[in-house]
Amino acid sequence: MSSLSGTPDRPKRVLFPSWIKQLGRSRWTPITLAAIAILWGIGTYAVLSSGTLAMDSNGAIALIFGNLAVVVVLAMLIMRRMVRLWVARRSGAAGSRLHVRLVTLLSLVAIIPTIIVAMFSALYFNLGFQNWFSDQVRGAVHNSVRIAEDYMEEHKKSISRDLLEMSAMLNTRADEYRFEPDRLIEEMENQARGRGFSEAIILSRNGTIVAKYNGLFGDTMARTSGIPRRAMAEAEAGAVATMTNANDDYMGALIKLSGYLDRYLYVGRNVDQRVVEQLEKTKHHAAEYEQLEQQRASLQTKINIMFVVLALLMLMIAVFVGIWFASRLIAPISDLVRASERIRGGDLGVRVHEGEGDDEITVLSRTFNRMTNQLQSQRNELIDANIQLDQRRRFTEAVLEGVLVGVIGLNARGEVDLSNRAGLSMLEETESAFKGTRLVDTVPELTELLSEAEDNPDQFVQQQINILREGRPKNLLVRISSERVGGEIAGFVVTFDDITELVAAQRTAAWADVARRIAHEIKNPLTPIQLSAERLKRKYRKEIQTDPDVFTHCTDTIIRQVGDIRRMVDEFSGFARMPAPTFREENIAEIARQTLLFLEVSWPDIDFVWHGGDQAIMLNCDGRQVAQALTNIIKNAAESIQGRKCAEGESLPRGHIDLKLTEDAASTVICVEDNGLGLPREHRARLTEPYVTTREKGTGLGLAIVKKIMSDHGGELLLDDRPSSGVRVRLVFSREAARDLAHKSETQVEKRAAAVG
Repeated sequence: MSSLSGTPDRPKRVLFPSWIKQLGRSRWTPITLAAIAILWGIGTYAVLSSGTLAMDSNGAIALIFGNLAVVVVLAMLIMRRMVRLWVARRSGAAGSRLHVRLVTLLSLVAIIPTIIVAMFSALYFNLGFQNWFSDQVRGAVHNSVRIAEDYMEEHKKSISRDLLEMSAMLNTRADEYRFEPDRLIEEMENQARGRGFSEAIILSRNGTIVAKYNGLFGDTMARTSGIPRRAMAEAEAGAVATMTNANDDYMGALIKLSGYLDRYLYVGRNVDQRVVEQLEKTKHHAAEYEQLEQQRASLQTKINIMFVVLALLMLMIAVFVGIWFASRLIAPISDLVRASERIRGGDLGVRVHEGEGDDEITVLSRTFNRMTNQLQSQRNELIDANIQLDQRRRFTEAVLEGVLVGVIGLNARGEVDLSNRAGLSMLEETESAFKGTRLVDTVPELTELLSEAEDNPDQFVQQQINILREGRPKNLLVRISSERVGGEIAGFVVTFDDITELVAAQRTAAWADVARRIAHEIKNPLTPIQLSAERLKRKYRKEIQTDPDVFTHCTDTIIRQVGDIRRMVDEFSGFARMPAPTFREENIAEIARQTLLFLEVSWPDIDFVWHGGDQAIMLNCDGRQVAQALTNIIKNAAESIQGRKCAEGESLPRGHIDLKLTEDAASTVICVEDNGLGLPREHRARLTEPYVTTREKGTGLGLAIVKKIMSDHGGELLLDDRPSSGVRVRLVFSREAARDLAHKSETQVEKRAAAVG
């Protein structure tokens, strides 16, 4: 809550000293100055009317200059007020016009009576001038001198008495303190503090300070001018030596400590500055008082000048009080105008000073403050309501952020108002780019489902959709429900879950079941077929006289095809009955290198390059399954290279397969690159599904087995295009996942062993 001052705007430039500004700001300044003038007039009247003279010629001069000083201060204050008033008028400040009028009127009203009163006062004081040199005044001056001198003498006796008591205390305990200087210093400080000394020093004759206590009165005589030789000699003789500084405002005393060897105690105490000044003034006035009889004419002239200055002072005070009164009168109105402007700018915390009493301006100020209080209270209630709504929104967002299902809030126009982190991750969008867009523009696959939700606002709609993000298809299960307010659709809530892995797992499980059935149904008749064909070939090959070559070719074909079918069935069986991995610490670099050397023999026309070096890289894994996955990948790469074709008259570059092995703190990566045919443009995401292949004789189980192995190892299979040509396949093993799976496998083995035992 802010408040407004009752003064016009201050000029920006510094025109007056800071103390003038402080006087101008104080509300007691006019009252104080007026009181000074009144008391001055009353005192002057009392002196003249009583026939006593309280001033000499120098006093009159001092009084004149004192009045002139006050006049100058008042003149500067008045000028400052007038400058501020002029600046406020030029800048069009609130209430400045009315302020100028009031100042002019009140100044005129104050000046005329002040001049009349000053003239009669000067006349009155001239008539009573002769009474100033009475015997009573002369006696009072001389008595003042004697009183001041008696005060200084009493002060010397007091400090001497305290010094003697203090030295006696230290001497009586000299045996205790001689070998414990810390206790001596502590006792000295306690004695000095208790007796009101501003400092106390224990020193030797040559001036070496042994202990000292400094009070809070600044520099002292001992630290500034030193101890006189006279005082040291008196103390050596056993007396108390007293001394004062040049200004007589500080008194010190010195005594020799008889209980110590070559030790003196010096103490000091400040003398009341006012007493010292008064003593000096009294002596000075008393010395010159006798000369005033010969200077009456000069003194009377000075007194007349004094009254002129006093009249000017009264005049200045009258003008200043008039300006002050006008400022005080106009201040509440200016405050109200400025406060209204600030309220118009939106600052409802502004308040005006109400003041005391029950006049109309005070009532208006109170009413204004009540109005602003009500406005601010109502605005605060609205702000609190908005804060509560914002907190609820944040709570809802926090809840949504913790949900694994994607959630999107739409307004009635289908624009995104709210989305959680899971939803943004599934759609691979950023919040800043996604918010405010139409959902059907970002996900066109939801157009039909959103239209259905608009047509059926009383029920939610659900559908499974497929979207493509960065070349990867995703399978989403989407549910949309509408929100109605007053019979109108106010928005939609879209929830969706990524079931890509679930669908793939279901499809893989289904294919595994099919593979088991095929392996069971087909493998059984293969053996008798192969045996029958071999028996026919052995028994009847010599008996066939007509086309024996055809007979031999046919039987060989049957035997060869049966073998191919048997190998395919074995692959089916291996995919369907793939065992769980057995984890142990393996040298993955050695496994990769041996697999590459084993396959290099089968394709001599392809360059196989190992980039892993000889350094061992250890990993928790099933070495046999990792070798199987690498074998499938390298075989696919070799077959892809052999399947290349070139235009007539051109030659193909020599095939090469690069095997790289890298690791960091989080993962181990096996990368296989080739310069073969590359990945197909269509159905890339389905290449890891069972029985999906791009080759005529492929079974489509190679990459499916690799993906199953990587899934069992907690890793990833990543397929990418090579920058130039071919394919880059990466097997990414997470070290943390491998450790967790290895630990879980060991636990299961121990449980089975314990159960068997």
